[in-house]
Amino acid sequence: MHRLAVMGLIFLTLASGVAIAVQPDEMLKDPVLEARARDLSRELRCMVCQNQSIDDSEAPLARDLRLLVRERLTKGDTNQQVLDFLVARYGEFVLLKPPLEGRTLVLWILPPAALLGGAIGLYFLMLRRRPPESEHATLSAEEKRKLSTLVDQAPPER
Repeated sequence: MHRLAVMGLIFLTLASGVAIAVQPDEMLKDPVLEARARDLSRELRCMVCQNQSIDDSEAPLARDLRLLVRERLTKGDTNQQVLDFLVARYGEFVLLKPPLEGRTLVLWILPPAALLGGAIGLYFLMLRRRPPESEHATLSAEEKRKLSTLVDQAPPER
């Protein structure tokens, strides 16, 4: 029973982090607008956390951005107009997924290129570490005779 209570407490602790991000006082009364706001919030990066959307972040700046998104939606802006406004104000960094354009091409190409480069580097490293086939050759008759002589002359182990 004690184990079940501890597991329940851990679950509630982990689940509460996501539930706290969007506060009830931020939510719009219109469910359609609120759904649009949540969709937009999932596309926008928290400028403080940087690896979270503003929908998941508890940072004060993320809250301000969520309120700004909701304010723009209540004024009648479309989703694209809200995104354009935020990009004009904060730059494309505010988008979790920047658009595929010439100036953002590096952001899209660099991670796969780095993975490919690392894989190629590992491949060549493994080739260098593997001993050549000539090192696995058997001993010649002369080498076997010398080895036998050395082993016979070795002092006995204690």
